[in-house]
Amino acid sequence: MTRPTEPTGPAEPTDPTGPVDPTGSAEPTGSAGPTDPTGPAEPTDPAEPTGPPPRRRGRPSRTEEESGPGARDRILEAARTQFAERGYDKTSVRGIAKAAEVDAALVHHYFGTKDEVFAAAIEVSFEPANVVPAIVGGPREAIGERLARFFIGVWENPVTRAPLLAIIRSALTHEAAAKVLRGFVLRRLLERIAADLDVPDPKFRAELAASHMIGIAILRYVIQVEPLATADPEKIVEMVAPTLQRYLTES
Repeated sequence: MTRPTEPTGPAEPTDPTGPVDPTGSAEPTGSAGPTDPTGPAEPTDPAEPTGPPPRRRGRPSRTEEESGPGARDRILEAARTQFAERGYDKTSVRGIAKAAEVDAALVHHYFGTKDEVFAAAIEVSFEPANVVPAIVGGPREAIGERLARFFIGVWENPVTRAPLLAIIRSALTHEAAAKVLRGFVLRRLLERIAADLDVPDPKFRAELAASHMIGIAILRYVIQVEPLATADPEKIVEMVAPTLQRYLTES
């Protein structure tokens, strides 16, 4: 005979998160979905960017680079160093810009082409605007000495010697560098000196003077032929000055 089962009554609902509030005021859950165990999420401002900032493309703004102190001077100094160390052939506008920590477009903005950067680097050594009046402004009978002393002085200074070594070495093998040498040393320096002296054939005289001084520069500073390479600069000036005087002043 089967024993009757004892009625147990309706089962009480169970809350898996804890006991039921005895007051019966449990908040309705509706269809909010699963709850974040770390707490409620803060509302998101739709105007606030939610991802990483967009990446800027293209070259840096020229305005930003020009705002840096002495950008032009840094470019010029980097150009002198690059030409002196690498020569004309292996120096590029991009390499100069990298050494100066600027954009390559800024190099073109200030100086133009590579040849013009090269000429500007050489001009720092000579400064013809100041040199020409100083050479031709004194007594005429001492112009050869003043020119020789100026030229040797520029080469004896390690700072101004570096770009000159670059242009001399490069001019021997590269036409663009030779063009810069002809255009600057001859036309912007020696021809202006000869023209101010009012002598016949000033261009020819300037070329003779240039050949004399550039020959000394190659033998003394580039090839370093002895005893010229270690001779006293004053002795060189003393022996060269009369020849330059004759080239530039005698009719």
